Amino acid sequence: MRIIILLTLFLSFTALHAEESVPAKPVTLAVQSFKNGADEYLVLSFENFPHWHTYWKNPGDAGLAVKNVFTIAGKEIKLEEVEWPAPRRFIEPGNLWAYGYEGGYTFFFKLSKKDFNKFSGKIIDLKSTWLVCKHICVPGQQLSQFKIAPGKVMTATPDLHADYDSTLLAERFHALPKLSVMPEYLNIKLAKGKTPGTIVLLYSVSKTTDVTFLKDTNLLYAFPQLPFDVKHENLEVTKTDIKGSMEISWDGEYQTPPEPLSADGKFTKPKNLRFLFSDPIQKKVLLIEKKFTSFDLAEVTVVAKPEGAAPVDMGGASDTSSKIVNAANRSIGYYLVLAFIGGLILNIMPCVLPVISIKLFGLVKYKNESHKAIIKHNVFYTLGILFTFLTLATIVLSLKSIGSQVGWGFQLQSPSFISIMIIGLFVFALNLFGVFEFATPGGSTLGNVTTKKNFTGDFLSGILATVLSTPCSAPFLGTALTFAFTSSTMEIYLIFTMIGLGLAFPFILTAIYPRLVAFLPKPGNWMNTVKKILGATLLLTIIWLLDVYNALVDGSSHLIKLGGILVFIYTGFLLLRKKEKWIGAVSFLIGLGIFVNIATTNVVASRDDQTALIRDKQAQGLDWQVWSESKMSEYKTNQEVVFIDFTAKWCFTCKVNEKLVLDTADFKNLVKDYNLKLLIGDWTKRDEVIGSFLRKNGLVGVPAYFIQKKDGTVINLGETVSLRRIKEQLN
Repeated sequence: MRIIILLTLFLSFTALHAEESVPAKPVTLAVQSFKNGADEYLVLSFENFPHWHTYWKNPGDAGLAVKNVFTIAGKEIKLEEVEWPAPRRFIEPGNLWAYGYEGGYTFFFKLSKKDFNKFSGKIIDLKSTWLVCKHICVPGQQLSQFKIAPGKVMTATPDLHADYDSTLLAERFHALPKLSVMPEYLNIKLAKGKTPGTIVLLYSVSKTTDVTFLKDTNLLYAFPQLPFDVKHENLEVTKTDIKGSMEISWDGEYQTPPEPLSADGKFTKPKNLRFLFSDPIQKKVLLIEKKFTSFDLAEVTVVAKPEGAAPVDMGGASDTSSKIVNAANRSIGYYLVLAFIGGLILNIMPCVLPVISIKLFGLVKYKNESHKAIIKHNVFYTLGILFTFLTLATIVLSLKSIGSQVGWGFQLQSPSFISIMIIGLFVFALNLFGVFEFATPGGSTLGNVTTKKNFTGDFLSGILATVLSTPCSAPFLGTALTFAFTSSTMEIYLIFTMIGLGLAFPFILTAIYPRLVAFLPKPGNWMNTVKKILGATLLLTIIWLLDVYNALVDGSSHLIKLGGILVFIYTGFLLLRKKEKWIGAVSFLIGLGIFVNIATTNVVASRDDQTALIRDKQAQGLDWQVWSESKMSEYKTNQEVVFIDFTAKWCFTCKVNEKLVLDTADFKNLVKDYNLKLLIGDWTKRDEVIGSFLRKNGLVGVPAYFIQKKDGTVINLGETVSLRRIKEQLN
């Protein structure tokens, strides 16, 4: 146990130290082209190092907006800039509010025929500057050169980020705020502030008290506009609506010529103010404008919230809204507890049961050993689990650092990883069937029930249990993982460590209290039969993984090659027991050669939206359609209710939910009674669009279920689903 505690403390110290360092390159830039219909765009995609942020046009209390300047031969040129992505809010020590971007974001510049005629073939210099902040702020810039031509952007600048996938760019483009008519349920006005030299922006949204869309974002963002100096937003949720206010300092006295704040409430010239409106009803960000010719003379006082207070004052809001907002402010300890409970529950999930059974079998083998030896066996099993979870956390952080977004079970979207898993489990199964035994330095064997001093098998069992647990999403686990995948380095490591400790906890207990397994029978010949049964469970797991592999490679020759590897491995082990051992070695070498071939050959994945998983779902008798955000918008326009299922071939929890709920006659009746439209998103293969949608709605993996109501309101049902809960939301 001391080893585990020391490992956790060392990890926390290392993570904390890494968290306070400054990355070598906090911001990277990609320059490329993008086409939307007949329109072409120059695209600048920025990627911030995890948890570092840059700034929007209105940076907030401090900061500098990202700036891009284009020149040709030293002379500045102007390109038509599309509206920037919607920012998020960062509240920093000292109650400083900042508006900007974390992670990846993209700016689009429309290229007209006139631009191509004028600039094609010429070297365009780009100077991008920014201020990037976390625990300190670091100014940065990127100098790059490129040429434009219809359909492409050519650059030879060496240190740019690789081009982004067009699907991701399309998603970001369609998510940009668009100029809209002000909704009738939004009311905005100006009033005189009680503090001299101030006015107050007052606004309210009727017809809703739902603030779930406002996590880490303002209801209104004001664009920079002289002479208005806009302060923090204050929100209050009443029983009927959402009310907001912002104090504005009038800086007209500092203009040339000066423009004092009028005493009669009328502006000398109309003021056209622009805002980003985070619409809690439509669940999207709108660009709106309003012209003001005057302000009310009734004085209004805006009471600033104390440092650390929640940006949203719930007032008389419903209990549901209160719970959602408060959840955003829970401590790391809350999520660590959820992570531990989720890891504990993983022990009874179907994906982990084969390995847990093998570990229980191991407890029987070690029953007659000393208490000290049993503790060592279970500690090595625990270390195998922790080692793998920490490795997964490191991979997640590495992928995030280069701009790649991942979710729970991400490794099962890799054909190479799946093939390694299949081969490893096959070798393990052959060992259980007695085809071969691993020799250990002490001369004992891993496959022999009399083995006492070898702990390699325990460590490998821990690794295997962890790898097989990742297709499962247990209760409590989703909340903890969502927090982890959107948190700091230290918090990711701590959450993953707690999940590992939860998964290993039953065996930690049996190490401390061996009498807990006194009910297990004594070792004997019956164990040879049990070994073969356990080997059969691993073969069933291999069949499932082969099905997943087939879905990833689209039934290509890779599947045949992988089957050939298993045949050569089996033949090699059989021949090693004969006199012609060299033939067995040749068989292994052939298998290795085939594996190198499939590992180094690119898999050309099918672009067919109708995947095997979706076809299987449609065969159940319901009209499942391929999910897309455009399909959701279409159903919203038609005022139809939608049920959405995000799933994957490798997701065991998805299969359980399908058997118990979605593939039942009762669900079919519910679909008919409520005239539900059905959408399904297949996340078996890596899909940035699905991943982004899940992250946007507070999830990092599958299963995930949603209901979209007639007005477009999206309700997150989480990772588990029941007919009763679906009916409650529909009603």
